[in-house]
Amino acid sequence: MQSKYNSQSIIYIILLILAGEAVFILPFVLARVFRATVLDVFQITNTEIGYCFSIYGLVALGSYLVGGPLADKYQPRKLMGIALILTALGGLVYADNPSLNTLKILYGFWGFTTIFLFWAAMIKATRVWGGATNQGKAFGFLDGGRGLVGALFGVLGIIIFSLFVKDSHTELTPIQQTEAFNQVVYTSSIIVAIIGVIVFFFLKIDREDESVIREKITIDAIKTVLKLPAVWLLMIIILCAYVGYKITDVFSLYAREVMNYSEVDAAKTGTFLLFIRSVVGVVIGFLADRSRASIYLCIGFALSVIGAILFASGILEEGTTPLFFLAIIVTAIGVYAARVLYFAVMKEGHIPLTLTGTAVGIISFIGYTPDIFAGPLIGYLLDGMPGKEGHHAVFWTLAGFSIVGLITSIIFFKISSKKPF
Repeated sequence: MQSKYNSQSIIYIILLILAGEAVFILPFVLARVFRATVLDVFQITNTEIGYCFSIYGLVALGSYLVGGPLADKYQPRKLMGIALILTALGGLVYADNPSLNTLKILYGFWGFTTIFLFWAAMIKATRVWGGATNQGKAFGFLDGGRGLVGALFGVLGIIIFSLFVKDSHTELTPIQQTEAFNQVVYTSSIIVAIIGVIVFFFLKIDREDESVIREKITIDAIKTVLKLPAVWLLMIIILCAYVGYKITDVFSLYAREVMNYSEVDAAKTGTFLLFIRSVVGVVIGFLADRSRASIYLCIGFALSVIGAILFASGILEEGTTPLFFLAIIVTAIGVYAARVLYFAVMKEGHIPLTLTGTAVGIISFIGYTPDIFAGPLIGYLLDGMPGKEGHHAVFWTLAGFSIVGLITSIIFFKISSKKPF
């Protein structure tokens, strides 16, 4: 699509970035930045919030398959705009201090709104923007920009939260915690809804690119996608990378429970991660377009292995702040680099642009299963082995999945260097 970055092109990618992160602010980003607070406010354990994520994942599983082909038929702006508005409405329930059972239903609702209408449409819109030669930049801008948007939401949340305390080392009362978090949720919901309205009306594909919208969904299109080896390899690659991404949810909790940071300082650690994500996305995107994206996919998994071992080894504890942040940076670069590139390699894997939605739906059906099992697994390890031991077990898990991802990425690199399958 956009070989030259005119004003319409810039508006297009900015709206993609805003929408791409805004839709996940309520279900995931707030829980990542304010993990300890969320557990206290809703009076739930790590395992119980993991069950909420699992229900989200179960609903999302079916949504990937159905929503994928849907993205090949309808314009992204309509699907994404409606999804954002519906997701924002869920925030009204979230801010009402729901019971655990209601929270599970809410996450099921979010699994539908953020995936069925949104996910494949966003990926396809990004591929269209990247055109034939800028896939790395397209997905780099998308994920890096999403990281920046998430970080800004995190900063906004911390600012609102800080209004309820005199200094960052003061412990909040349960009432203060609840009031502060509710204000964060209400503010986030309003912003998400506004972004949804803007996307619905202004995220427009150029007329010359309307050929990527298929007139109808066919079984033959699904069969064609299933015959591509790249599709099957990407299922494994995304699964492993996404486990890593889910484990970044516990960094702020690690800061609180192992490094003994205050509640506000732990939230700042989670926000710091999001800023790293924004830088990694842009840098890796540019590098990937200068070479083969799959090379940097391999490097990303290798860094994830190194970072995970640093955390799992037990050398990070109170008083080792510089080493702690070095380990965060290494792990985050690895995890986010893999996340940036696993859809950017679709062109390298010879997946047709017109079948992007269908391919994304099928790949995501397996690739995003960590939405189902990662939350309960992380919760089980943290609750079953309280303290340092549980955190170490979580990061050994990351190391294992990263090794599998590295091996699969090497295979993808070798196979995709051949002519179209």
